[in-house]
Amino acid sequence: MKETAILLISCTDQSGVVAAVTDFLQKNSGNIINLDEHIETESRQFFMRVEWQLKGFAIPEEKVKDYFETLVAKRFEMDWDIEFCQCIPRVALFVSKHAHCFFDILNRWESGEWKIEIPLIISNHEKFHHIAERHKIPYYHIPITKANKKEMEKKEMALIEKYNIDLIILARYMQILTGEFIENYPNKIINIHHSSLPAFPGANPYRSAYERGVKIMGATAHYVTEDLDAGPIIAQDIIPISHNDSIAEMRRKGKDVEKRVLAQAVWEHINHKIIPYKNKTIVFS
Repeated sequence: MKETAILLISCTDQSGVVAAVTDFLQKNSGNIINLDEHIETESRQFFMRVEWQLKGFAIPEEKVKDYFETLVAKRFEMDWDIEFCQCIPRVALFVSKHAHCFFDILNRWESGEWKIEIPLIISNHEKFHHIAERHKIPYYHIPITKANKKEMEKKEMALIEKYNIDLIILARYMQILTGEFIENYPNKIINIHHSSLPAFPGANPYRSAYERGVKIMGATAHYVTEDLDAGPIIAQDIIPISHNDSIAEMRRKGKDVEKRVLAQAVWEHINHKIIPYKNKTIVFS
């Protein structure tokens, strides 16, 4: 893991912000290796992501946040956070019966492509218990009904606290989370939905899209809010569809684009490239 720190900043656009941040790092022997910024002209909001090497940095890691708040952040009334890249994110996987996103995430973790830990898997079905056992990951079967939803979500939240989870990935977890659950993890739950929503809702959206003769399909990955499938968008992609594509082929292509888009969103999150703003995100390259 890189021994670097990443600073994410949001504040009103004003003179001197970039100079103050870079001066803070330079005076404390911080070698900047990546810096990107963006201005929302309509709202006059400034965003910045800066990464620097911790080796040789004059301020001890445990005191960096206090120093930055006192010397820089207060002056510009910043919303900000500092992430240390040697800290490995701990991810909880939520899954139901669909396998494609679930297996894709496990593969990226097991192959070492993603530097994450997966301390537990939560599901409302038993279907993937054997897969969790194969990977030696604790698997919690928590069946949910309308009658027991709040009680079961309390069990899930207790597990998230027990395992000190940083990010929740809904790998086609076919349950609607309650507002009480969501508000405990702002911008820490990522979900995926296919582009057939909301135009083609229901149990068989691919058949509805096929019968309508759609020419493109896609997927959207987003942070979860109480507005169903309407949280801040992190990543999207589309694929072409033709009259030659059967419903089965559309479903295969749909699964493929869902995997790719969810993976892209998770990658951006675990590499600290996202600043949520209102109901959108600034995603740095």
